[in-house]
Amino acid sequence: IELAKFRRDLVLKNLFENNYISKIRYDQFIKEEISLKKRKKIFLEDTRYFVEDIRKDVIDKLGYEKVYKQGLNINTPINLKLQKIATQSLRNGLLSYDKRKGWRGAILNKKYSKQWHKDLEKFKLEKSIKWELAIIKKINQFSVEIETDESKKGKINYENISWTKKEFNELFKPGDIIYVEKIKNNIFSLKQIPKINGGIVVMDPFTGRILALSGGFSFKKSEFNRATQALRQPGSAFKPFVYLAALDRGFTPSTLILDAPFVIDQGPGLPKWRPANYTKKFYGPSTMRLGIEKSRNLMTVRLAQTVGIETIIKYARKFNILDNSPLGLSVSLGAVETSLLRLTTAYAMLVNGGKEIKPSLVDRIQDRHGKTVFKHDNRVCPGCQWEFWTNQPVPKIPDIRATLTERSSAFQMVSMLKGAIERGTGKSIRDLGKPLAGKTGTTNKSLDTWFLGFSPDLVVGVFVGFDQPRSLGDREQGASVAAPIFKNFMKEALSDKPGIPFRTPPDIRLVRVNASNGKPALAGETKGIILEAFKKTNFSSQIGVVIDKRREFNPKTTISPSGTGGLY
Repeated sequence: IELAKFRRDLVLKNLFENNYISKIRYDQFIKEEISLKKRKKIFLEDTRYFVEDIRKDVIDKLGYEKVYKQGLNINTPINLKLQKIATQSLRNGLLSYDKRKGWRGAILNKKYSKQWHKDLEKFKLEKSIKWELAIIKKINQFSVEIETDESKKGKINYENISWTKKEFNELFKPGDIIYVEKIKNNIFSLKQIPKINGGIVVMDPFTGRILALSGGFSFKKSEFNRATQALRQPGSAFKPFVYLAALDRGFTPSTLILDAPFVIDQGPGLPKWRPANYTKKFYGPSTMRLGIEKSRNLMTVRLAQTVGIETIIKYARKFNILDNSPLGLSVSLGAVETSLLRLTTAYAMLVNGGKEIKPSLVDRIQDRHGKTVFKHDNRVCPGCQWEFWTNQPVPKIPDIRATLTERSSAFQMVSMLKGAIERGTGKSIRDLGKPLAGKTGTTNKSLDTWFLGFSPDLVVGVFVGFDQPRSLGDREQGASVAAPIFKNFMKEALSDKPGIPFRTPPDIRLVRVNASNGKPALAGETKGIILEAFKKTNFSSQIGVVIDKRREFNPKTTISPSGTGGLY
């Protein structure tokens, strides 16, 4: 408090001596007492994954000696409000899935004594997880009596274990140690740590600044960061980059692709590869938009074969989703490994118009003398150095970001992903009433589930899966596991924000078309009509046309195999 008072008095002295405040105001302010507000530790607990990644990142950049012995000042882009929402949304989503799978049993069993909670420190969690350890003392028909590790007596009623679908005598025996959370007075609810885990990344799509990040349910239980360290298959969350490659080559969201059986001979001794849609059904000629909105596997594979798998992999590398990959059509369905952070960054480059960004946990690092030794934004702005304003023009900061795709193609992809929320696999999110776009991802046997989505100014990626990959269960997919986490985050993060629409490039034309077949809407037609995004160069010539002549595309950039591939 002495340091704060010294700094306060120095500032007041300067204000007085430079005639910004009067002597009366100076004397009044200088006499006021200073009260310090303690930083909430709950925020610090919720940032453990973020901070640990910063520590490793800075050591990689500057070395161990500088980090620990030279008094560095590290500025980060973390937003504590968003971090708290992200952490809680991830935990709630993991708990929701875990409850669907039932009760797995008590932590351990001990004979009751006044010191029963001794030696249980390793089971304690972050204070932001408001759980307590408790011991079962007595089992009744409709409740159990417990005692928490803080010697609080209470009970758990039947309605607080209804998710287990079991009776008390099936769940517990005296001496069981469990987790509980206080509801009111002496009433507690039953809790258990989820076996499943996951990660969440929140990013500014225009700068790559990571605003929030969590790599698991509890840092105390596991320091492994599933947002940055886990390499998992993205499944259908990879598909937008297949469609983006096609859009850059003159395809439109209304281009029709055949949704029908697809078989490839993989060679001697190998079974034929027969990809299938999630529904195990075929739907005939369908628009590219419908293919991404409904996440049709067969349409995606056909499109990838037409565009060329080499081109698809080139886009995946360009957007830094992966480094190397075998040349197989299964890549188009997300049969490659990447991290949640890399995939979230790739989606950010869609919403920002195709500009390259690099994710950053650190804005700037200064040494103890105030000299900048690292900064994320390396742009130079000579006009920003003026000390006084003398009617000079507003400085223009150069945009040095590389362009990875056509801005109009990026917007078309954003528009199609917006449709995935309005009518497709992410439709559970549409009732938020905000302009949002995104894509679910689910791998074979539901080993990995994803949701990557964004508003015009915020990108959020979610991954959920077991650390040792195994099926999440029948009918569990990105829409049921990962999407609710995204939805809960956006609901709270955007609650006080206006619904800003996605920015439309000047070379895009919005045309009323039939959503099911991509054909122009007739006068007065309203049912099933949407505004489709067409590039200025092709909206009049290709709208609603079934592309079946491969010679219309440049053979140097388009692979046109015969057989089951190609467009309808």
